[in-house]
Amino acid sequence: MEKPLISVIIPAAGLGRRMNASISKQYLQLNGKPILVYTLDVFEKCSMIDEIVLVINSEEQDFCQEQVIGAYPYTKIKVVTGGNTRQESVYAGLEAVNPLTRIVLIHDGARPLIRESIIRKSIAETIKHRATVVGVPAKNTIKVINDDGFVEDTPDRNYLVEIQTPQTFDYDLIKEAHQKALESGVAGTDDAFLVEWLKIPVKIVVGDYTNIKITTPEDLTIAESIIKQMAEKE
Repeated sequence: MEKPLISVIIPAAGLGRRMNASISKQYLQLNGKPILVYTLDVFEKCSMIDEIVLVINSEEQDFCQEQVIGAYPYTKIKVVTGGNTRQESVYAGLEAVNPLTRIVLIHDGARPLIRESIIRKSIAETIKHRATVVGVPAKNTIKVINDDGFVEDTPDRNYLVEIQTPQTFDYDLIKEAHQKALESGVAGTDDAFLVEWLKIPVKIVVGDYTNIKITTPEDLTIAESIIKQMAEKE
């Protein structure tokens, strides 16, 4: 069976205000390289990925070109301008992918420690199931609270998963989900929500706890430690 054309959309237009930095979090240095470079490197090197659609803030185009795209030997990247929300940015990416794309991954620009093995597993499972998301079993007990801050329920942790990215889909399916959400004014916390909203089942691909998203200054320290540990194992 011939391999389908596979694209990845990397939304990197967010400002990351929780980092308290003068530049967007994906451009902050992690062991001497911008966070975004680590993310792009994994997909650039993965032979399963045919195209990388990088969605950035219009005000940061020159900076991104100078510090990231032009500074490293990338061959797969196509740059597009994002919208006011992540959902709008992903939709811009969906509009920009190669017309022959059959499978599309969506991966956070500030999630730099994704492993190629998980990317490959996500693609394989999506070919079978049309929609997959990477996640890990919840480590902590989760409480459901009411508006007054009182506990209403404690779900069984065996059925709780902390969702990461990539989230991977049949292209026609995720494009339809985004289009219908746009028409109906539906906003989702992630792309999988929009597919769930269409009543389409989404399969979990078991990920790795090291696949963290850099959101706060403490996350940078954790990521540096993980990179060091990974280097020592090689």
